[in-house]
Amino acid sequence: MNAISEKDFMPVDQLRTMQLEKLQKLIPYEYERVPLFRRRCDEKGVKPRDLVTLKDLAKFPFMKKTDLRDEYPLGLTAAPMSEINRFHCSSGTTGKPICIPQTAADVAIWTDGVCRCMAMYGITKDDVVQVSYGYGLFTGGLGAHYGAEALGCAVLPTGAGNTEKQIMLMKDLGVTVICCTPSYFLHLATVAEKLGIDFRRDTKLRHGVFGAEPWTDEIREKIETMSGITAHDIYGLTEIAGPGVAGNCPYCHGLHIWEDHFYPEIIDPDTLEVLPDGEEGELVFTTLDRVGTPMVRYRTRDLSRLQTGQCQCGRTMRVMDRVHARSDDMLIIHGVNVFPSQIEACLMKVPEVAPHYMIELSSTETMDRFEIKVEVTADTMSDSMSAMEAVRKRVAASIKEIVGLSPKISLVAPGSLPRSEGKIKRVIDNRRK
Repeated sequence: MNAISEKDFMPVDQLRTMQLEKLQKLIPYEYERVPLFRRRCDEKGVKPRDLVTLKDLAKFPFMKKTDLRDEYPLGLTAAPMSEINRFHCSSGTTGKPICIPQTAADVAIWTDGVCRCMAMYGITKDDVVQVSYGYGLFTGGLGAHYGAEALGCAVLPTGAGNTEKQIMLMKDLGVTVICCTPSYFLHLATVAEKLGIDFRRDTKLRHGVFGAEPWTDEIREKIETMSGITAHDIYGLTEIAGPGVAGNCPYCHGLHIWEDHFYPEIIDPDTLEVLPDGEEGELVFTTLDRVGTPMVRYRTRDLSRLQTGQCQCGRTMRVMDRVHARSDDMLIIHGVNVFPSQIEACLMKVPEVAPHYMIELSSTETMDRFEIKVEVTADTMSDSMSAMEAVRKRVAASIKEIVGLSPKISLVAPGSLPRSEGKIKRVIDNRRK
């Protein structure tokens, strides 16, 4: 594939015409082949012929993750099985998984998105890419792998786990790009430090391609400062295409959506009304090209906004804010809405603590209990009790200022909290439901 796609710079009028033409093919295709979608359209009194302009998409019903679970395994599949060549499933841990059958053409679209993201990051065919996302049912590993190969890179498919060996291979094979979750990279960095390996001095690492979990600007700065790499954000989800739906260019504080494949909307999560560009709400995607399991107005639960104005890089594809939280990750504590990403941002303001924490919630007969366990740095751990107490108070003050609550703060030793080699679990909620 070409390093930089001309599609990224398509004139906006031409892009909107393309999107409408694709939607006018997609909606009848979905209506004819997916009974759930047809039934919901009929209930709303809307037919495929009602899609005359892009704004008319708002007349059509939403799709949700529960639909995929309720229709498991193949109820939302539109293509015949003879055309399906890949299945991917969600990494969820409760209930039935979601199952996304894909055709060869669907996989090619997914690959195109990842490849364009990597090219935008400045990665070239001369790079060596280590893929430390999980392979298998999870889309991260194969998505990064296919995209890097399409760009012409040499790929090291380590997958997740066996961290010490990953660091050895990174060093010995001259890896220049690492693809993994941001939390796993922090784990890699911690293990490397214990092994006496400095990423700046001992490796050729230049880029990190991070996704699969929300992460803050503070974590980005922490990663870049400790390793010397440039940290890039790649966005995607199994239901839409895996990684490669959007990525960041060097100029924007956000991510360009590949709008020739994925049509974005922002809705009010309460009223479900479409919001104009510039307003924050829930991100909704329609797959414009996928034929195996098309998604019309899929509610991601990710909170973002579509920015206004054209990017300095010249790309005409709209920019979404980096996802800082999910509406279904929201915790309600003492009547206050709290997102784990807020806690993370608060902790990163205190240099004596490490970027490893756990939120634990429990309940008594009368109230919720809210505790945050956070690791301190090795130097802080050796300080006096009074110095440790001062750090604890600074953490508490930072959280009080941003979140408005005063949880119990427990400072714990470096390396004492669980580590994850995939998506990390930051919240343990033991409250009575």
